[in-house]
Amino acid sequence: MLQFHREKDAGLSIAAIPRPVEEARSFGVLQVDLKGRVIEFQEKPKHPKEMPSRAGWCLCSMGNYIFNRDILIDVLKLDSGAVGGHDFGKDIIPAIFKSHAVYAYDFSTNHVPGMEVKEIGYWRDVGSIEAYYEATMDLISVSPQLNLYNFDWPLHTCPSHYPPAKFVFANEAEKRVGSATDSVISEGCIISGGRVRRSVLGPGVRVNSFSDVSDSIVMKGVEIGRYAKVRRAIIDSGAVVPPDSTIGYDPDEDRKRYHVSPSGIVVVPKPLQKGLD
Repeated sequence: MLQFHREKDAGLSIAAIPRPVEEARSFGVLQVDLKGRVIEFQEKPKHPKEMPSRAGWCLCSMGNYIFNRDILIDVLKLDSGAVGGHDFGKDIIPAIFKSHAVYAYDFSTNHVPGMEVKEIGYWRDVGSIEAYYEATMDLISVSPQLNLYNFDWPLHTCPSHYPPAKFVFANEAEKRVGSATDSVISEGCIISGGRVRRSVLGPGVRVNSFSDVSDSIVMKGVEIGRYAKVRRAIIDSGAVVPPDSTIGYDPDEDRKRYHVSPSGIVVVPKPLQKGLD
């Protein structure tokens, strides 16, 4: 995309991807000329304009931009004095393409070293709990569409300096076995006599003895107490699931304590910090 931006001598490049018309109403929709230059921008239109070359599909903004710095500073200064909202999609982008060279980069054509055909154009909008859950849980499949293990095109993130994940206790007689199957387990996790299935665990999670975690997303630094049972839940960072507690098995009880999404995903928030409650 950066190479495309430079070749076009663009002031702004917008990552965009074709989506069906019925989905496009939730996005910013771009109209481009034959060279890819943006000539019209619709923000979440009721009647989005289709791509001239692909009936039934629209070119939608992914919300990722490359700006030339000087242009970005100028438009932000100008927008700061405007009355009303200060949103990229609603305010800034519609104004800038009229005075500067704005191009759409079709992400469905993006290719990187080591990429398989099924990965081309991979993108997910995670604007809802269900969408976030599904996109994350796809990572535990045998052959996920987003390959985290492409060492020809590695994902770079903040170094954590955690030790490797550890699995302890193998007492089959008492069913105190630290195990994880069909799961992604991050660095620093300790699976201490508990069972993890079809789940994604962030860094530094501790799963204590006799507990059971399944079909869940457990974020950084969470502690799962002894004998706790967690199913189809998103546990926010730093939360503590008390011993003997149950999450994801009784929707009525879950709703008394947590947010439950329309499809039944239980969201357990991080603990309130002192001074912020």
